Amino acid sequence: MGKPEIRFKGYTDEWEQRKLGDVLDDMYNGQTPSRNKSEYWNGNIKWLSSGELNRGTVYDSMEMITEDGQKSANLRIVPKGTFIMAITGLEAAGTRGNCALLGFDTTLNQSCMALFPKKDLLTSDFLFQWYRKVGEEYGINYTQGTKQQSYNAELIKILPISLPSVAEQRKIASYLSNLDHLITLHQRKCDEVKSLKKYMLQKMFPQNEQKVPEIRFEGFTEAWEQRKFGDLVEKYEDPVVTPTEGYTRLGIRSHAKGTFHSYVEKGKELETAKMFRVASDKFIVNITFGWEHAVAITDENDAGKLVSHRFPQYSFNAGMIPKFFRYLILDKKFKHHLELSSPGGAGRNRVLKLSDMLEYKMNFPCEEEQRKIAAYFDDLDHLITLHQRKPIPHPDHPTIHTKHKGEEKYVRIRVNDREKTNRTANLRRFPVDIPRRFKDGGGSVGEFQIYSGAE
Repeated sequence: MGKPEIRFKGYTDEWEQRKLGDVLDDMYNGQTPSRNKSEYWNGNIKWLSSGELNRGTVYDSMEMITEDGQKSANLRIVPKGTFIMAITGLEAAGTRGNCALLGFDTTLNQSCMALFPKKDLLTSDFLFQWYRKVGEEYGINYTQGTKQQSYNAELIKILPISLPSVAEQRKIASYLSNLDHLITLHQRKCDEVKSLKKYMLQKMFPQNEQKVPEIRFEGFTEAWEQRKFGDLVEKYEDPVVTPTEGYTRLGIRSHAKGTFHSYVEKGKELETAKMFRVASDKFIVNITFGWEHAVAITDENDAGKLVSHRFPQYSFNAGMIPKFFRYLILDKKFKHHLELSSPGGAGRNRVLKLSDMLEYKMNFPCEEEQRKIAAYFDDLDHLITLHQRKPIPHPDHPTIHTKHKGEEKYVRIRVNDREKTNRTANLRRFPVDIPRRFKDGGGSVGEFQIYSGAE
């Protein structure tokens, strides 16, 4: 018995504590037709295994069986909309609580259990959302077996479940389903922008010893200049005595994925008597893991953090834009050069030789083109961040609306000369001064476009 903290308007009754078996009409798990009979496989009947359950709606199966295969294993066709849970192999954290709603009619293997609720007591959609919340915990507490933890029908029947009315179940399930849909849309758009970024990193920087990129902003035609990295930077040091009261330390992620911060408490992990204060807009490298592309360009959030001598910093010379180099250092050739400049065995034995690193030859454009390229990729990163934040609607307004007021801002991205348009979700705080174009041979290759209102 009990009530949730947040509810839809009009619902005040306490939830009822039941055993799952009390609110089910039926349970069913499938089988696997003999793998030794080729005539049982590659037919036109879907056959779903537990490894394909995705904690969402599953829309297809990897394998198909024939009518003979179905008859041999006495398999039922489980209808679309049914809740499915994994019942074997639950000793692994990734499979405990694994489940799905069926988006198609299918047969099942023996590791999948289909649950059919009593329609006047429980909906499949609510059952799915409930099990996603409790499934992993229940997999630890209720399964049996030593080598392979599993459910059986009797164990499933005793699982405790708290239930509101069917009407409230539908409201909750609909709301959570809308959130799932919104998350999926944001993830899809985020993946699209990431793909765009990857594509443009290849096209807006010269490749294969070329001095001119394939795609450029309008008005830039000169070849990029090539110079040694050591000619573009100067060693920077701001030494400090290591604090005794604790401090915030800066680290660098491998694969050029930026910096991170960690707090070192008083009396713990004090590194050396002398440390160095980080400044913004510096090239910084971890010499221990330089071979793993542990490099970054610092920003204002990194300023003031401390590092040891293993994290040398470099200032950029005049005409060099740090934000541009944030994207230039992603180059795979630079990573390969860092590997070659880090002799020795694995891990901490491979210390980066800085003098060799500074011999790397970089191609770079004029200062103004650097700024435009940096701003463009900053815009893409901003879009990615916005999609990763995923706005959450309030339960009083569970519908995910597709139309918005005219003053709200949206973003279009066009890529390639096909001008395929992808529209993002509502991005209210997106900068309004973003329109940027780049041309290749006079044809529009891609653009950002801001517009107001819904279309």
